[in-house]
Formats: sequence, C-alpha cells, structure tokens
Amino acid sequence: MTTRKYLAGALASAAFSMLTISASLSAETTIKLGNTAPYSGPASAYSTIARAESAYFQMLNDQGGINGRKVEFDSLDDAYSPSKTVEQTRKLVEQDEVLALFSSVGTAPNIAVQKYLNIKHVPQLFVSSGATRWNDPKQFPGPSASTRPTSSKGNFTPNTF
Repeated sequence: MTTRKYLAGALASAAFSMLTISASLSAETTIKLGNTAPYSGPASAYSTIARAESAYFQMLNDQGGINGRKVEFDSLDDAYSPSKTVEQTRKLVEQDEVLALFSSVGTAPNIAVQKYLNIKHVPQLFVSSGATRWNDPKQFPGPSASTRPTSSKGNFTPNTF
C-alpha cells in the first residue's frame, strides 16, 4: 500500500467515524460535507487539495459509499479571501446544510469562520493550515490540523466533540 493511499484511508476513516454519531443531522443516504478552497486568486495552486479530496470521495461513492451512504462533497471557491470564505461557508451551512466542513484551505480563511462554525455546532474537520492554533484543544476542540503528525488523524475519535 502506498503512503498516499494509507494517508487518504486514515483521513477518511477518522472523519467518518466522527460523522456516524451525527447521522441524524444528515440525510439517510448521504453524508454532506462542505469545503472552501482557492480555485481562483493568488493561492489557486492549493485548489489541488480540494480536487484530490473530491476525487477520493467520488472513488468511495463508486465503491458503494460508507456503510452504504454516499458522500456529497460540496467545495466552493473562496479565492483565499477571508470575507469570501465567510460568505461561502454560510452558504454551505445555512443553504446546503452540510454536516461538517472538511479540510478547508488556509489559515486566515479558517480563522474567519471558526467562531461562526462553533456557534452553529458545525465541526471543522482537518483544517488545511500550517498554524499551530488548530492544535490547541482548549481553543479548538476539533480534530487535528495539518501541523500534527498525519498518523494522529487516524486516531481521532468521536469523543473529541
């Protein structure tokens, strides 16, 4: 098994173990996840992260989903602009009714929506950021960020929330 497949599997397993306890918040046949990423703007190269995640979820769906449930992964362009991230995140939460935000890209964009998501009780799963603020469980009681060793993502449990 390649490292890439191992990491992707660990990431998905950890995320879905948390999501199964919140199944009542999602449709019976789908798991709705949201994401913001810079598909345009100065950091658009980082959109490859969201594109790869989208492809991975499609592969899972093609293989029957997670316990028979399909993953609906809605990724919106925030152009790496915190104000645009707030707008797109509100759309994902209030209109699309996502269960969680998954691996949204960037430190400033994620900081801009952190309080809003906490108020709405929508978890930020696996924030794609190099900032250490996401590793402080007192301030951010969610799963690990990219600054923690990747192996810790596989050890994330639903008891974190």
